Amino acid sequence: MRRRINLQNTASSVYLGPTNPNPPPPQLILTRFDLSHPRGRVLTRLHFMWHDHSYFRLLYQNDHWISDELLRTSQPWPFQLKQWRDRKGIKTIINLRGGFDASFFALEKHACEKLGLKLVNHTATSRDVPTAAQVLAARDMFNSIEYPALMHCKSGADRAGIMSVFYCHFRLGQPIREAAKQLSWRYLHSKPGKTGVLDYIFERYLTEVEPKGISFIDWTQSSDYDPVKIKADFKAQWWGTLVTDRLLRRE
Repeated sequence: MRRRINLQNTASSVYLGPTNPNPPPPQLILTRFDLSHPRGRVLTRLHFMWHDHSYFRLLYQNDHWISDELLRTSQPWPFQLKQWRDRKGIKTIINLRGGFDASFFALEKHACEKLGLKLVNHTATSRDVPTAAQVLAARDMFNSIEYPALMHCKSGADRAGIMSVFYCHFRLGQPIREAAKQLSWRYLHSKPGKTGVLDYIFERYLTEVEPKGISFIDWTQSSDYDPVKIKADFKAQWWGTLVTDRLLRRE
């Protein structure tokens, strides 16, 4: 038989105040990249400087205008975003690195809010073959954003490269053979390494599919387009992988 507790008899002995009647003053608790406090801003910028290798981008931005409305570049500093807005009227920032807990994203998001820029997070990859849905998403994004726009990944070479191919093909109407020139050493893109799978996508299309009269978009939306198999068929050269992954530390 369950024992019943008489709350009326015990209420007078229950302490209803704080666990510690004399608690210590509250401590400042910062999230990893908290820009609301001076210390957090300093730590975030230091992390961005060293861990994201942004000191390189103070000297060289790898910036190139694809057209009058779209600029491709490496990860910009907040002050560089302001410069692009003031000098070239940039309205939209396309972040190809995704939105997550990172110093670059905290700084970029804060800068865009402060500068009145539209931030679009469109995650791209440098060592995978895009899915059919990802190809469509890229096409739709370029047809819906407000221009002029700035598009960036980390180095402005690989992810910015394949997305520039999509932009030139879907937005500017360039044939794939012409658009694929956005993947080249001129933009610091390395074909011999694992990032060469991006070139391989278009090589497969040009050699096996285009001669049949099939458009690139139709191919990527058909059952013949197999991203997993295309990646498996691609073979990177060891020295190219050494350069991109070990020396340049590309994402």
